[in-house]
Amino acid sequence: MDTKKLRQKILDLAIRGKLVPQDPNDEPASVLLERIKAEKGRLIKEGKIKKSKKSVKTSDTPHYENLPFEVPESWVWCRLENIVCELKYGTSEKSSSVGKIAVLRMGNITNVGTIDYSNLVYSSNDEDIEQYSLEKNDLLFNRTNSSEWVGKTAIYKEEQPAIYAGYLIRIKPLLISPDYLNTVMNSGYYRDWCYDVKTDAVNQSNINAQKLSQLMIPIPPLKEQGRIVAEMDKWISLIDIVKNGKGNLLTVIKQAKSKILDLAIHGKLVPQDLNDEPAIELLKRINPNFTPRDNGHYTQLPEGWTVVPMQMLCSLIDGDKQNGIERINLDVKYLRGKRNAKTLTSGKYIVANSLLILVDGENSGEVFRTPIDGYQGSTFKQLSINENMNTEYVLQIINLHREILRENKVGSAIPHLNKKLFKAIDVPIPPYKEQQRIVEAINKFFISLDLIMKSL
Repeated sequence: MDTKKLRQKILDLAIRGKLVPQDPNDEPASVLLERIKAEKGRLIKEGKIKKSKKSVKTSDTPHYENLPFEVPESWVWCRLENIVCELKYGTSEKSSSVGKIAVLRMGNITNVGTIDYSNLVYSSNDEDIEQYSLEKNDLLFNRTNSSEWVGKTAIYKEEQPAIYAGYLIRIKPLLISPDYLNTVMNSGYYRDWCYDVKTDAVNQSNINAQKLSQLMIPIPPLKEQGRIVAEMDKWISLIDIVKNGKGNLLTVIKQAKSKILDLAIHGKLVPQDLNDEPAIELLKRINPNFTPRDNGHYTQLPEGWTVVPMQMLCSLIDGDKQNGIERINLDVKYLRGKRNAKTLTSGKYIVANSLLILVDGENSGEVFRTPIDGYQGSTFKQLSINENMNTEYVLQIINLHREILRENKVGSAIPHLNKKLFKAIDVPIPPYKEQQRIVEAINKFFISLDLIMKSL
């Protein structure tokens, strides 16, 4: 069972009015919007909130053209700005390891709409504490991140006193269930919206408060919002049980794969052949000045093997720049099969069957093979592996070090691949023919393990 897909399906049913039944006795959402409008007017009159600057796209009525999808008769569509009293950026002051109050950053917002209170930083700035202190049911929006995760949201439940950093926006819902709003903002519909409106810069994507204010929200009656949230809680709890039930076996499978790779790089997965050309001859073709060095962690490798740093075997480069030619955008979502192809008219040209490695975002170090020609996504570098090496063997070495690369990303705002660490990875090199035998053996074992995983 794919619990991620199940979760997304339930979220999509919820925001389309198909998860719980409608009750004709519920106050229609249109009446709720009028009450929200009146409450907003009162708060503005009392000086508790500021009147928002109206854009040409903004409407005070719940009637819009080109609605994203159909909703029940008692529901309405409206823009986010019509149901909140605040969209406010966080502090830009630097944090430290100690201080008076925790500072929530984008890394504390999980990919499933919750807050992770590990790896906290702190502030002692009294002005910031007064201005940015979070209140129960504040919704935090991650405005800057990798293209895959920009727009992450989570509700602050007052678990501990905290303020929030500048890459987050605080959303204060008005007479709307914050849990329902968070449900909408973790749905597939919402993730597609984020992708469409984000602005891409070097190594990061951004969605500002103005764009966020224009997000279209399907609004059910208030009582139905409560029923949706309660039903969602039941389903998420059930999904977590299923997921945890799979966890032990998945952990065993993951450990088995890691052990297979460990045996492979120590020369214990397949037999050696004395007729194979020694690895040192292969490496001299890569670098004529190559001289063996101490093996370090690999002191008992088979005869004919040697060890070199990753930088000798591969490099991180960009595709050739092109303009005026329409090509597929080879971004993360497309390569993962999570969205249809989108095209660009300029970019860094990559041919089919090239290797792209993520260098920005939570999953930095993950490698993709391009299915077609296209333009290199902004979070990628092209991984160029020397032709004298078996490509799949090198990829397995990278895969073995994925966890280390993830744990040692650099950058306080947007996490990046630690390229220095990547280049310094020790790679045990067997003779080329043995590399081929190793890859064949790994694939055989992994196919069997993957079949087990698919059956779960």
